[in-house]
Amino acid sequence: MSSPGIAANSDAQREHEPAIRRLLAEYCHAYDDGRSDDFGALFTDDAAFTVMGHTTKGRGAIKSTIGTRAPDQPPGQHVTYNSVIEVAGDGATARAWTDFCYLTRKDGALSISTAGRYHDELVRDSGRWRFSRRTIVFLGDP
Repeated sequence: MSSPGIAANSDAQREHEPAIRRLLAEYCHAYDDGRSDDFGALFTDDAAFTVMGHTTKGRGAIKSTIGTRAPDQPPGQHVTYNSVIEVAGDGATARAWTDFCYLTRKDGALSISTAGRYHDELVRDSGRWRFSRRTIVFLGDP
C-alpha cells in the first residue's frame, strides 16, 4: 500500500472517520489487555496480517497467532499517533496509515521496544469497520 495523499473532505470521510479511529484504538486495547477474542473480532473473516515479511490469513489464525502475546514477551502498551485516514466516496472501504510505538517496562523504567507504521485496508463488515489487511512496517524498514 502506498503512502497517503491528501484526502478529500467528503461526507463519507466525515461520517466514518470517528469509527475508524475507534477501530485503530480498539486494536491496541484488545492486544495490550490480552483479549484475543475481541482482537480477532476486529478483522474480517478473510483478513491478512503481514509482519516481518510473514502473512497470516483469516480471522481465526490472526487471533491465535498475533492476538496473544508470546510467553517471553513482557506486557506493554501501544501508543499510536499521526493517523491518516482516507475513506472511499461510497463509505464502504478505507485506507489508513498510523504511526506507533510499543512501550515496555524494563528495570523499573519505561522504554520503547519497537516503533513503526501500520498500513491498513479497512472495510465495512456487518455494520462496523474491520481490518481486511494490516501490514506492519517497522521503523527503519523499507
